[in-house]
Amino acid sequence: MAEMTWNRHHVLSLADFSVDELNIVLQTANSFKDVLYRKTKKVPTLQARLVTNLFFEPSTRTRSSFELAAKRLSADVLNFSPGTSSLSKGETILDTAKTFLAMGADMMVVRHQDSGVPQMIAQAMDDLGENVGVLNAGDGFHEHPSQGLLDLFTLCTSIDPDQPATQLLTGKKIAIVGDILHSRVARSNLSSLVTCGAEVHLAGPPTLLPKAFADYGAQVHWSLDPALEDADFVMTLRLQHERMSQHLIPSIREYHQRFGITRDRIQRCQPQVKVLHPGPVNRGVEISSDLMDDESLSLIPHQVTSGIAVRMALLYLISNHSH
Repeated sequence: MAEMTWNRHHVLSLADFSVDELNIVLQTANSFKDVLYRKTKKVPTLQARLVTNLFFEPSTRTRSSFELAAKRLSADVLNFSPGTSSLSKGETILDTAKTFLAMGADMMVVRHQDSGVPQMIAQAMDDLGENVGVLNAGDGFHEHPSQGLLDLFTLCTSIDPDQPATQLLTGKKIAIVGDILHSRVARSNLSSLVTCGAEVHLAGPPTLLPKAFADYGAQVHWSLDPALEDADFVMTLRLQHERMSQHLIPSIREYHQRFGITRDRIQRCQPQVKVLHPGPVNRGVEISSDLMDDESLSLIPHQVTSGIAVRMALLYLISNHSH
């Protein structure tokens, strides 16, 4: 296999990732996966590097995962959360980033409720001529690249645990179900899965799934059954309860009846179907509890472990390119 090269200084979106780049992430994550099962769960790869988690929007799961990934690589970690910060005193987002830059940050992991903030910080660092890699940990309804990549890694390792690669997904039918409109996870997954040659089917109520999503190269369904028909994988998305107050869905109960993934419904899928969910899960809404806890069907616990390996891979790849 030809040597693939990594030229990214930042990871902001999966929309322009090539197949080669996706494979580099998969291979690198696979080599780090073994570290997580060793007795000494640390490698000195990023010793003396400083990773800052700038989480302007709270997210315990993603932040913990990035923090653990950085520590497994022996990096120093600084966490920032705005509740206690000077943002409330009128400091701007860029001021905050520059403060951490002055403290010696080598990498910034940025999450923000508005789309485009990680891109803005990355641009500012580049304009300043600083060698700081920026990782988008979720911005608005735009993207969540590390989640898309960990889902990709989970899918590929479930097919071939030893050599996860994009071509394993070529021609596989993958259904993504739920609130596609407000999901940055769905957008990142769509980009990477279509790039891998998977056949992506989206299902959700019309209020949460605009027709325009077909432009990504996916098939759009406003009922669940055609999306599930012969699917190899089913990925269900978190439903935010505020969608009710916005009248985008009639009721949680009706949503579950029409789009909830249950044992009965997945009879339509391939016999070896596996189910994923980016978490946190509303049990009995997006997916039935018994299905979620069924180890022969659910890849949800694997997604969590994959997340640490993939984020280790991203921090490693970015830091190598930064220096």
